[in-house]
Amino acid sequence: MTSLTQPTVSAMPDEPIDVTTDEEDETENDTIASENSGRRLGSEVHSGVGVLDKTVKILDALESGPATLGQLVAATGLARPTAHRLAIALERHRFVLRDQHGRFVLGSRFAELAAAAGEDRLLTAAGPILQTLLDRTGESAQIYRRQGDQRVCIAAVERASGLRDSIPVGAMLSMEAGSAAQILLAWEDTERLHQGLRHAKFTAAKLAAVRKRGWSESVNEREEGVCSISAPIRNASGQVIAAISISGPSGRMGNAPGRRYAPLVMAAGKYLTDALIKASSGR
Repeated sequence: MTSLTQPTVSAMPDEPIDVTTDEEDETENDTIASENSGRRLGSEVHSGVGVLDKTVKILDALESGPATLGQLVAATGLARPTAHRLAIALERHRFVLRDQHGRFVLGSRFAELAAAAGEDRLLTAAGPILQTLLDRTGESAQIYRRQGDQRVCIAAVERASGLRDSIPVGAMLSMEAGSAAQILLAWEDTERLHQGLRHAKFTAAKLAAVRKRGWSESVNEREEGVCSISAPIRNASGQVIAAISISGPSGRMGNAPGRRYAPLVMAAGKYLTDALIKASSGR
């Protein structure tokens, strides 16, 4: 049994690791009186647990995209040793990861927790649809969401045997290649679209075609010998929030897999879009 896998990239940070002792006095923040618990000052929420509040600052800063240590310091107002220590601790628990440039990004643990809790409406509806795609196409199926300049697999089903493209839940993949990356980038605003195309293996013209027809394909783009087809999943506002995909070896799926599989993948994306709209309306 052979499996085509996507290795995760371990990158060195783009800044020297800070090992200096934190001179900040954490104790006072960590023992704020209970009457101050939950108070909001400006845009910040103070829970009464200083370390937790500072950790949330790190995560809030990363919500907008990848950041170096220096950028985290600037965004959070934390002392450099504090920001470094908290980011490293979050990394060890996989709430934070490093991208290929060594920058901090939100980690795969969030997707795993959402899946375990069953509170994510998309994940609740996704399981049967992914299984249907697998049954109808014979290929592995996945759902991806964007995290900064990467994408994370939030749900997946695989072929039971034979050559297959194996992407585990929580895997972080590049936004520079692959049909899911095309979907997640194609409907972005102009600035993010141009930024995403700088190092991409696909072009602006290809993304324009994706927007026109409503699906994308890649052949040997993310990995030699692997091809995939993806379609968008939208929320009630029409925003593309995820991509649903099937993937497998190009030897079995062919050099133009979209001609054969795009209608099925698009139908799956529309079903999940409709499910999200229905759930948001309370029907």
